[in-house]
Amino acid sequence: MFKSVLILCCLACACSLNASDNWPAFRGLNNAGIADNKPLPTSWSMETGENIRWKTAIPGLGHAGPVIWGNRIYITTAISGLKAPELKAGLYGDIKPVKDDSVHKWIMYCLDKKTGKIKWEKLLHEGVPKIKRHTKATHANSTPATDGKYLVNFLGSEGLYCHDMDGNLIWKKDLGVLDSGFFRVPDAQWGFGSSPVIHDGVIYLQVDVQKDSYVAALDLKTGKEKWKTARNDVPTWCTPVIHNHNGRLMMLVSGYKHAGAYDAKTGEEIWKITDGGDIPVASPVVGHGMVYISTSHGPKRPLYAVRLDAKGDLTLKDGETSNEGIAWSHPSGASYMPSPLLYGDYLYVTKDNGILSAYNAKTGEEAYKQRLGGAYTGSAVAGDGKIYITSEEGTTLVVKAGPKYEVVGEGSVDGVVLTSAAISDGAIYIRTRDHLVAIGSK
Repeated sequence: MFKSVLILCCLACACSLNASDNWPAFRGLNNAGIADNKPLPTSWSMETGENIRWKTAIPGLGHAGPVIWGNRIYITTAISGLKAPELKAGLYGDIKPVKDDSVHKWIMYCLDKKTGKIKWEKLLHEGVPKIKRHTKATHANSTPATDGKYLVNFLGSEGLYCHDMDGNLIWKKDLGVLDSGFFRVPDAQWGFGSSPVIHDGVIYLQVDVQKDSYVAALDLKTGKEKWKTARNDVPTWCTPVIHNHNGRLMMLVSGYKHAGAYDAKTGEEIWKITDGGDIPVASPVVGHGMVYISTSHGPKRPLYAVRLDAKGDLTLKDGETSNEGIAWSHPSGASYMPSPLLYGDYLYVTKDNGILSAYNAKTGEEAYKQRLGGAYTGSAVAGDGKIYITSEEGTTLVVKAGPKYEVVGEGSVDGVVLTSAAISDGAIYIRTRDHLVAIGSK
């Protein structure tokens, strides 16, 4: 698996750098959450400065993860007109949105990867947000995407923006009001969360909202729509994965009423599952000829391993855990906020309440289940034979990859962490509420 990841990285990179040094989108290359080319630290401390390369203040609020290309880091934020906008971490069930009708500024920052110094900033949009956000969300939830030539930011109701790598606007597109929230209580607006994906000159979007959900493909250079396919689904916050299986390019998506696969060239549906958790956030991961889908919340919390050559309606019948298209499943094994991590032969699933499970990715057999403690929103990442799992309190457990639970290190940063980390060139980048922190040997 590790060798195959490196091969994929090399094929995807169009520059002279090793592609594993780039982290071009949400959870890096192919949404995998893996950068396996260099040694990574096992401990760090803000208090002592151990393995802390730099810390840079990022104004406003944002769950958009850092994307990295070459020696530049790009990160997006939304700055409220209020002095102290609410952001509430932890495990709770309050569905009411934040009351903040102030004028916001959406800004993209470009940082020097080595020093953390801000090279430039670009105002993307200014105005009162068209949709309210959850107390645990921001108005900049979606991670940008880049191919090394173009940078794409998806701001939900505030539009889709494409810039060059120096922040010059190429085009922007108004996609209308995109109302994501609790489908059972439409007034509970929670904010948009799905991130854009770039593959071979095409932008792929998953837009699951209160009315008229869809998936779409747009030309990266112009923003012109290539295809658009309606979806029978309620709001979700999942990011799609683009994967080539036996010559067929597929768009793989999670969802409540419709998890499935589309032909990425045409938008034609290939297969679907219509029975999952009702507020899915986690995104799929791919490997071993399967896609792993974690759809959790409500009475059903299924974790699926779906064969990539599946076709048609794969929805399990009562009492079934597998069928011709689904290799294995666990009815209550899914994670809610964090996306699963496939590393080697094991699938790691971190639940928001701090329970980590490891499964044999091929068979579905549970290798272990461990309570970590705390709350978790960001997704685990991996590299150098280690799993990095960061809690909302800013503590990262470093766990040895494999069938046994073994903690090999620990690190911490100051501040709430609700964003998935990035890895590049032997360093880990963690976004807190107020800062971006670079962690690695000095």
